[in-house]
Amino acid sequence: MKIAMTGISGNMGSEALKQTFELPTVEMIRVILRNSKKNKILAKKLEKTYGKKIQIVYGSIDNQEICNAIVKNMDYVIHMAAVIPPLSDNSPQASFTCNRKGTVALVNAIKNINPQPKFIHISTIALYGNRNEKHPWGRVGDPLLISPFDAYAKDKLFAERYVLEADLDNWAILRQTAMLHPNLFKDNISDGLMFHTSLNAPLEWVTSYDSGRLIKHIIKRDSNDEVPQFWKKIYNIGGGLGGRYTGYDTINEGFAIIGGSIEKFFKPNYFSTRNFHGIWIADGDRLNDLFYYQNDTFKDFWKQIAKAHPMFALGKLAPKGLLNLFLFNRLLNDDNSPSRWIKNNDEPKVLAYFGHTNIGNTLPKKWEDVKLLTKGDFGDFENIRKDTKTNLLAHGYDESKPLNTLTLEELQQAAIFRGGKCLAEEAPENEYVKIKWQCSEGHIFESSVYTVLGGGHWCPECTMPDKNFSWRFDYLSTKSPFFAQLWYDSHSKEENFVYYIDDNDRQQIKKDIL
Repeated sequence: MKIAMTGISGNMGSEALKQTFELPTVEMIRVILRNSKKNKILAKKLEKTYGKKIQIVYGSIDNQEICNAIVKNMDYVIHMAAVIPPLSDNSPQASFTCNRKGTVALVNAIKNINPQPKFIHISTIALYGNRNEKHPWGRVGDPLLISPFDAYAKDKLFAERYVLEADLDNWAILRQTAMLHPNLFKDNISDGLMFHTSLNAPLEWVTSYDSGRLIKHIIKRDSNDEVPQFWKKIYNIGGGLGGRYTGYDTINEGFAIIGGSIEKFFKPNYFSTRNFHGIWIADGDRLNDLFYYQNDTFKDFWKQIAKAHPMFALGKLAPKGLLNLFLFNRLLNDDNSPSRWIKNNDEPKVLAYFGHTNIGNTLPKKWEDVKLLTKGDFGDFENIRKDTKTNLLAHGYDESKPLNTLTLEELQQAAIFRGGKCLAEEAPENEYVKIKWQCSEGHIFESSVYTVLGGGHWCPECTMPDKNFSWRFDYLSTKSPFFAQLWYDSHSKEENFVYYIDDNDRQQIKKDIL
């Protein structure tokens, strides 16, 4: 068995590579690395460990010839390469090149060979956008309302849809949840990104080890023809109950290993109140029942980090004021920190992340003034995070029926729920056949029933225009009950803005035209 992998220098990719090599049936794994000094060092380590069983291709993933070479004669292609925040925030072009163009080149390479390798695309739960205590649970088919200015999510949205509509022979899309990895603590004290986390954001964590185990088990079970039902579907990668917490818990647990807490080091007004991304995964059992990969828990992970890095315990000896002076105050003043945006009156970002521009004096400065999901202020936290059927979003059709059995009338009703129309003259023979739809703005597009109803995608011109990417969900939610049921959890009906990125990669806002 021969496998191609992208993204093996990342946290998930490195685990997937290592664990997949444990399978005795793996003959060779071909990987792509950018031609850098760091990757040359990594390549030497890999060649020393795996010898001729690893084949390294140097180049950029958006290069079509490189992608053609990567997929040739492979049985599987596992696409894990991604530029994620904060790099995607600071370099939108890097996100565009890797997350969008790289996926397009890889998919095109697979389409042009026969037989085609089986393709696994790692997408992201960032596509679901902002969630809070009102609708913490998400599942495949929910509306994809990516958070304004999230360059990573917008490029991953395009990439996922490209995979869905490419008519590949065998594909699967796995939307990765928040991932715990050995570098997490270090990565989150190097940038103001940590303060983008909303305190009541639902986060379901999975470890990089378990994500790697998932890839291993997919290859193992599929190569034995044990999971034919797996292909041509979208799944959420979740961590289960043991990984299900909130933004508050995540930061609090992380700083506990240096003898602190979120309330010891920070004030509540340091954190954004919306425009984050994270969900608790209501349908995580679909993937885990097939590949039994969930093992590590959120609590166990932090214990392992503390054990592996005993120097962190020295933080318990350092005075709070000293840590704030040399570490946390620096983060608050970082260009990617919400506190810096408020101080500099960065109107587009402040509006996106807080809801109005004069927010600075209205945010709570004391923890006792903040309502927290984890402290039971919205009901019993343990019960809420266990009940996967709580307040799920509607999808606009009878979900007890398979998509390939929906009638034309049912497809038309689903389109109305999205503010548009189904223009097909008859129901397609299966859910992967492309039919015509029309959105509330009159745009006509062709997409499969699976893409729209199964995946949660809608009009590409409204939700992911190629030029001057814009977010018009304030306006579109007035037309679409499908959007409105989620968007108004964190946005008021009086808001009427277009968020967009201009030709110079600058984040901008303007009033929308109703």
